[in-house]
Amino acid sequence: MTQTIRLFLLFEVATFLVAALIHRGYLIEGYAHRQAHVAESIIAAVLFGGLLLSLFMGAWTRKVALVVQGFALVGTLMGIFMIIVGVGPRTVPDIVYHVAIVLVLIAGILLARRALVPPRGGYG
Repeated sequence: MTQTIRLFLLFEVATFLVAALIHRGYLIEGYAHRQAHVAESIIAAVLFGGLLLSLFMGAWTRKVALVVQGFALVGTLMGIFMIIVGVGPRTVPDIVYHVAIVLVLIAGILLARRALVPPRGGYG
């Protein structure tokens, strides 16, 4: 379970880094957006910090994953709000990415949450 949580964190870090690079004006032309770049870079850094903590403090993996993915989810929901009010980039790829990463973050949070909850009944 710990390895799966770490894989979720690694995937999330990678996707936020790619999004940040795109919004910085690298990788794909025409999608530069400073505020989005800054937000995605911060989210990627927080997720990466959580991944590092999980590697060096293995017992903290589940709790750290909940915290950093929760932070990323709130930040992403703020990004969706910015798209809705017209402040953030409003391209189809941006909208698709936000919806997809929200689903990935929710799945990661549920995985980490399930790993924290002891089994009901039975032994152990």
